Amino acid sequence: MSRLGEDMKKTIVYIERISPKARLPCYAHEDDSGADVCSIINYTLGPHEIKAIPTGLKIELPTGFDLQVRPRSGLALNHGLILPNSPGTIDAGYRGELKIIMMNLGKKPFHIQEGQRIAQLVLSPCYPAHFTLVEQVKESERGTKGFGSTGT
Repeated sequence: MSRLGEDMKKTIVYIERISPKARLPCYAHEDDSGADVCSIINYTLGPHEIKAIPTGLKIELPTGFDLQVRPRSGLALNHGLILPNSPGTIDAGYRGELKIIMMNLGKKPFHIQEGQRIAQLVLSPCYPAHFTLVEQVKESERGTKGFGSTGT
């Protein structure tokens, strides 16, 4: 039994297969936050190349949620594959095909195989902001200290 208990509610995400090769996203372990999503094509991603890899899926998210597209750590560590817009954001109103933008930072071409897990999808609640213009924002302890301000 998971630590959250059996009464944990799951949010329904509707998925349409637009290719017979498409696989539904799935969690490798019960308590994973990211569900793996797979490529529907074979493609060799050259060094420093960027390509949108199709998944053959369309997704319908409930209002108030987005789907974050995150890299798989093994592909990043072992092959230098990243998602340059990570995390990618799939908005609730988007109904096009889910494609994963991948980049090869490695020195060798990487062959993506049909059915290979290429990214993770994390469902997240979204809280719309009401952006309000003020004359001046309040001071804080940190102030304007930015990049590298806490050391390395």
